[in-house]
Formats: sequence, structure tokens, C-alpha cells
Amino acid sequence: MREPGADACGDGMIDVVIAGAGPAGAAAAITLARHGARVVVVDPGGAPRWKPGESLAPRAGPLLRRLGALEAVAAGPHTPCLGNQSLWGAQTPGEVDFLSSPHGTGRHLDRAHFDRTLLHTARLAGARLHTGRVRSARRVGAHWQLSLGPGGGVRARYLIDATGAGARLARQAGATVVKTDRMVALTARLPYDTSGHALPRTSLVESAPFGWWYTAPLPAGSCFVMAVTDADLVAGQALHRPDRWWRALQETTLLRPRLDRAAVAPPSGLRVVRAATSCTVPAAAAGWAAVGDAATACDPIAARGIVTALATGIAAADAVHADAAGDPTALGAYAGLVGASHDEFLRGRLICYGAERRWNTPFWNRRHSEAPPPAPRPGAGAARGLAYTPQGYTVVM
Repeated sequence: MREPGADACGDGMIDVVIAGAGPAGAAAAITLARHGARVVVVDPGGAPRWKPGESLAPRAGPLLRRLGALEAVAAGPHTPCLGNQSLWGAQTPGEVDFLSSPHGTGRHLDRAHFDRTLLHTARLAGARLHTGRVRSARRVGAHWQLSLGPGGGVRARYLIDATGAGARLARQAGATVVKTDRMVALTARLPYDTSGHALPRTSLVESAPFGWWYTAPLPAGSCFVMAVTDADLVAGQALHRPDRWWRALQETTLLRPRLDRAAVAPPSGLRVVRAATSCTVPAAAAGWAAVGDAATACDPIAARGIVTALATGIAAADAVHADAAGDPTALGAYAGLVGASHDEFLRGRLICYGAERRWNTPFWNRRHSEAPPPAPRPGAGAARGLAYTPQGYTVVM
């Protein structure tokens, strides 16, 4: 794919510009660089923002192995995740044990370290990093003319949007972001008292009248806690107020005992994180592709965020490589796979939320009245690896 030219962010032509250096952008950069492409990753830098979950499922292992990053991730400061507990649709808890997984245990992540590990792997593979933003993208013939901040520009044959759920560059390319809900997560990090006690090694989900709770331990001796609901329901419950958020936490069944060794007072503040479901249509077309949340952003109950980021990054990079090699169907096939995966997720979400019938409240009534997406056409293909359990559902592309 290489073409002669000047420095990666100079006036010459390069192969691929990737906007965003999270797991999806890094996975695409690694894959493309190993295909022989000249790749520039454009990212503003800084620590990654909190993401709902901060945990990595065992099924990420084969993807990290393909990227050549599994050993580096395993050597990081992350801690084992031995499974998931839940109180969902019943009075008795359920549990998924990762010890029987063919891919080993999951991981509770030091997210900043995880993202740095993937980006370092991309740079070792030959990708170059430009600190800044892609301010604008304009299609000129068969190439992109990109304006980069804090200054400069570059021409590229392909553009990959890894900017997140807003899919800003994909929309500039003519795509539409189809939103399904306006879910948010109100999050806090709480310290654990580890004196004489071992930290929990499982994540926990518990339904509530307003939505649901999630918690997982973090490697630094703290825990991540979030209350998930719809954006327009936050004010009615006053969940944006740390004292009311804390009061609602005290009414939980499984969560409260687990956090007895965490903070004994409300957090000083809460961070509101977007947790909505959306899909970019199409997720790829001539000269570009969207990856990660820019392609398909899903309700965190699916616990598929990082896995999907890695999978779409790899799949989009393979499609770009095939397109450059003369396969005119590759990018369209990738877009079809993203669409099928997202529709499978929507069908799985109906099953998951349909299993909880104890709450007659706006959050739950909305989800019980949702219509399923159309069934896939015969021969149209579908996402691989969708499975529902009482503890949730998973999708691997």
C-alpha cells in the first residue's frame, strides 16, 4: 500500500489516517501497519476517559494475541476478573465463572495502561502518532484532504474514524448515526479498605427501579461504581446528586454489602458518562471506515465495548487492505457485518431486559415495549458468537 511521499504529516500522500488512539484505533493501526501500510494515528493525547465497565472479558484474548499485544497486556498492572455476578430478574443471584473459559480469566483494567500498551504496540509495528485532531476531512477524487490541529494537513488514501460514538468524521463522509436511546452512567471511583481483606475478583450487576447498578474492582485498590439510567430520568431521581446516588446505592441487595469495605460516605462528585446505543449507517464506504463506538456503540449491559473495539479495528483494517488490493466488495462487506452485529445486539438486548419484570417504572417499561429489529435476510450473514445468559449477552464479530 505504500506510496512515496514526505514525512507522515507533511505534504506527501500516506496510506491511512486513523482519527483516535483508543483500543479500536490502535487495533486498526497495528493491523494495517503489519499489512505494510503507512499509517498515521491522530489523537489529542492525555489520559483516556472513564468508560463504563473498565473490565476486559476473556474473549478478548484471541484478538489481543492476533495483535501481538497479549503478553504485554498480561504483564501490566491489571488484576484477574474471575467472573460476573448478577441480581437480575430473580431474587437469587446468578453467576458466570470465567475459570472454565477456554481463554482464561478476564481482567479488571488499569485503563490508561491498557490503552498505552496497545498504542505502543502500534508504534512498534510502524504506525506513527500525531498529537492533535482531525479538524476536517474532504474527499478530493480518490483521496482525502485532511486538516489537522494544532496545524498542518495531510493527504491520505483512506480514513478510519475511531473518534467515538459521535462518529464525527463518518458523518462528514455522509453516514448517519442512528440512536436507539439516551442512556447515561453516573459513575464514581470509591476507595477500598484492603486491610486484612482480599479485593473482590468479580464484577457485579444489579437491577433497580431506575435502571441498574454495576461495580468492579480496579487495580489501584479502589472500585468503579455506576448507576445506569436514561438521561431524562436522572433529574426525577436526583441521581446526579452524590447524596441521592449514595442513598439509592444503600437500597441495593448485593451491591451494598460488597461496598461495605469501600467509602463510608457519598463521593464528592459524580461523572456522567454517555452509555447510549447507536449505530453508524453505513459503517464504511469508498475510502473510509468507522470502528469501535464510531461504528456500533452499545448499552454497557452487553459488556462488549472493548472486545468490539478490537474486533472492528482488526476487521476494518483487513477490509481497507483488501480494498487497496483491488477487492471492491471488502468495505461494503465490513459495513454489512457491523450492521448485522448491531442488529443481533438489539435482539439480544430485548431478551436481556425482558428477563427483568419486577419493576413497573419508565426505564423498564420503555425496554419492554421496544420492537425487535427485522430478522436478518436469508444468506445475509450475521454476527458470530452471540449468546444470551441470565447475566447478560455477548457479541463477538
